[in-house]
Amino acid sequence: MMSGMATGVSVILAESSSPDFYIHKLAPINLFGTTVYITTTHVCTLIVFCSILILAFAGRNSVLKHKDHPSKFSAGVELAIDILLKFVNGTMGKAGKNYINYIGALFCFVFFSNISGIFMLRPPTADYGTTLCIALISFCMIQYAAVRYQKLGYLKGMFEPIFLFFPINVISEIATPVSLSLRLFGNILAGTVMMALYYGMLPIFAKIGVPSALHAYFDLFSGAIQTYVFCMLTMTFVADKRAEA
Repeated sequence: MMSGMATGVSVILAESSSPDFYIHKLAPINLFGTTVYITTTHVCTLIVFCSILILAFAGRNSVLKHKDHPSKFSAGVELAIDILLKFVNGTMGKAGKNYINYIGALFCFVFFSNISGIFMLRPPTADYGTTLCIALISFCMIQYAAVRYQKLGYLKGMFEPIFLFFPINVISEIATPVSLSLRLFGNILAGTVMMALYYGMLPIFAKIGVPSALHAYFDLFSGAIQTYVFCMLTMTFVADKRAEA
């Protein structure tokens, strides 16, 4: 397995010269008689998680260490937190304080996953398995808010305006995680495919300087926009369920 993982890491690093948009199987694992694989998505997700943890611990230590005389890094961390607080509270109002931790974690994971292509990784969010999972987590939070604050009114609302609308209302609820996951997946995968085609089809002299501008658009700009949209929709859906109570 270790040799498989080593080969997998070399495959990921090799993407710096010839990236592609395929999900590669790196190491097989026998799980209850079924063979599953560690893929590039798993490895890249682990790298993203570790990067977020390192930055989180570094930011916490910097803020605590420079309480009286903030450094540039600690000031940047405090500014980012302040922007996040305004973002959540501005969208959800007083209820924002209950969701700040989740939205902050969601924002960091989605954003760092989206921009990981800049560092020659395959963005985890270019895998539908990843986007569907985080969309389902948000969906559970949306449904929990609906049941907690609307109680039986939520079930009653599924039959409004008339009983025959029940199947349509159910489909409308189920469509929420599907639309959230597909929107994020489609946009990030499109950027990954475009960069792979660029690196794979054009000659070497055409790759000098130009990829940085393309990465800035497809990874950084588009990644930031999709992160904002995903988090904004999550907060909007939750806030709507609470407001209907």
